[in-house]
Amino acid sequence: MSILINKDTRLVVQGITGRDGGFHASKMKAYGTNVVGGTSPGKGGEMVQGIPVFNTVRDAVKETGANASVIFVPAAFAKDAMMEAADAGIRLIVCITEGVPTLDVVEAYSYIRRKGASLIGPNCPGLISPGKSLVGIMPSMIFREGGTGVISRSGTLTYEVVYNLTAKGMGQSTAVGVGGDPVVGLYYNELLEMFENDPGTDSIALIGEIGGDAEERAAAYIREHVTKPVAVFIAGQQAPPGKQMGHAGAIISSGTGTAAEKIAAFEAAGVPVADEPSQLPALLKQRGHL
Repeated sequence: MSILINKDTRLVVQGITGRDGGFHASKMKAYGTNVVGGTSPGKGGEMVQGIPVFNTVRDAVKETGANASVIFVPAAFAKDAMMEAADAGIRLIVCITEGVPTLDVVEAYSYIRRKGASLIGPNCPGLISPGKSLVGIMPSMIFREGGTGVISRSGTLTYEVVYNLTAKGMGQSTAVGVGGDPVVGLYYNELLEMFENDPGTDSIALIGEIGGDAEERAAAYIREHVTKPVAVFIAGQQAPPGKQMGHAGAIISSGTGTAAEKIAAFEAAGVPVADEPSQLPALLKQRGHL
């Protein structure tokens, strides 16, 4: 099985007539994702890669029954795009756009939650349930169907970890890139709960990084609620305090958010922490991966 997306997911691509939207719409469709439509105001009635274009998300939902959206619009319009999707009844909203102002995300995320929908991102690579559905920009060729759930703040580290999992014969149930901004949608604890309850997931690889306290809270959640094998890698172990890194949320401030603190929290919860991403498959197998 999988979480969040599967073969029944009906996807609309917001910003499909743009360069990135059109390119990745074709990639998702080629993978087998049920891309039922796209949106671009004023271009309703056109076709992109054989996909119908609508003026609004509401029109797309009405005509196609779409239940998920992926957003490829400039940062200045991302807040409106997220809120438009939620208002139209979309249940899962995936925002790929980077550089979205933090206060815009706060407002959009609050609105999305009030509408009973879920948000992945922004500034994220999306998610994939191998063999079922791809929503985002992940390189599908490295993924294989299997039982390891993957949660990551880093897109490129997701790919490195998945490559190593696949090479060791450990396929993935779903891989989710949550995004590296200070404020994003679904995060570790919500996704850990989903993987814990998913009968198709038998182990979990978690990729964290410096900044914030989400990893520490995840460690506490795992200790109390997760029975499946979990292994972790924390990026940024050599990062100096106070220096802004590539991700807006990856900054050590006032002595908190360090890699050492996060590693200590997981070790205290009995969760093994890899020194390198390539060690995660072995750690999961040591923990009882099937």
